[in-house]
Amino acid sequence: MTHSVTSILSQIRSFQTQASQPLASPLGEMPRTNAIPTGAPGSIGAPAPASFSDTLRGALSGVNEAQAKSGALARDFELGVPGADLAKVMVASQQSQIAFRATVEVRNRLVQAYQDVMNMPL
Repeated sequence: MTHSVTSILSQIRSFQTQASQPLASPLGEMPRTNAIPTGAPGSIGAPAPASFSDTLRGALSGVNEAQAKSGALARDFELGVPGADLAKVMVASQQSQIAFRATVEVRNRLVQAYQDVMNMPL
């Protein structure tokens, strides 16, 4: 169980790193420069680094979307809507269930880290 949480945390970190990297040039090369960006964070031309709260908010909205999609597919299947077959419903249900479990594990890990920091002697 701990391995899966560590894996999810490393994926979140890699997505955050990818989001903060500049886009590649048309030739596939990364621009090389020693210049320090002068624009304020969030200004036009300077990409704002992704914060932890933005990354977490995006992950939670993804879980919410997966659960909403799963619920809509299940409802469509129950109503007999064409194109809503059982396989799609089951796959969407499992995906939303796994995403929710991963979210709960990350939350538990964050709470445990917070408690560890709060219990540190000064």
